[in-house]
Amino acid sequence: MAHLDFEAPLVELEERIAALKALTEAGAPEAEAIDGEIGALEARAEHLQRELYADLDVWKKVQLSRHPDRPYFRDYIALLFEDFVEMHGDRTFRDDPAIIAGFARFEGEIIAIVGHQKGRTAKDKAHRNFGMAHPEGYRKAIRVMQLAEQAGRAVFTFIDTPGAYPGLGAEERGQAEAIGRSIEVMSGLRVPVLTTIIGEGGSGGALAIGVANRVLMFEYATYSVITPEGCASILWRDGARVADAAEQLRLLASDARRLGVVDEVVPEPAGGAHRRPETAAESLRERLSHHLDGLRGLCGEELVSQRYQRFRALGTWR
Repeated sequence: MAHLDFEAPLVELEERIAALKALTEAGAPEAEAIDGEIGALEARAEHLQRELYADLDVWKKVQLSRHPDRPYFRDYIALLFEDFVEMHGDRTFRDDPAIIAGFARFEGEIIAIVGHQKGRTAKDKAHRNFGMAHPEGYRKAIRVMQLAEQAGRAVFTFIDTPGAYPGLGAEERGQAEAIGRSIEVMSGLRVPVLTTIIGEGGSGGALAIGVANRVLMFEYATYSVITPEGCASILWRDGARVADAAEQLRLLASDARRLGVVDEVVPEPAGGAHRRPETAAESLRERLSHHLDGLRGLCGEELVSQRYQRFRALGTWR
């Protein structure tokens, strides 16, 4: 498992535990003594894990949201859904691998799913453009969401991007228009829409697939108008001040919940979702099912109105 700098002591303990367990499985003669040492080390590891994650600063939580082993959208597809059929292309230019979209079964019900995919290996990261979508990615998402509306199927979206791709080609093909059009289409969908921020939620690239009746956010995810790096370079022209920028942006799940930007924070396993992806997925499954049940009784007009009122209320000061 990859690890962040502050996780190094815990990873060293876990590697030592794994090595000792391998000895006992190989039939080492001193197995009884090794078992005792394993128990002691596991107790130390559990204590250290609680200590490490109990009081993380904002920048460390930002790093956790980007952890290289954090579950990505494809991982949640495998853990949450069945019979996934992926759809490709925007019928205008090309397919964008940074956004995955299609239809799948969720607890027996066919729904549309759309989400950013960052990529795990160096080759896959380049293929997925690090989760930064081009205009055709958002137009593909629009196509799938409109198909879902025609079929009367709910839409689940999953956000995990530092932002939409700002390259020349993307701008030439109408990046801003594609994002605005996606926001417009989602605002008017007459079916239940649920969004989950699973990692990074950055700028308009995140909001483009985030206009939902219910917005959920994992405990160590982030949601902001800009990355801390971008904020530091604009405000102070100093990339070394990313931790200061992270503090000022109020980008944590607790901030988003307090400000009404998200409806619920989904708890993660101790140490983050990357340590127990299956546990994180089951927590999310239960909350998605709960919120979907709560939206079933609303007609199309009520769903649109509720979504509109939800976003109109953001930024209201009393």
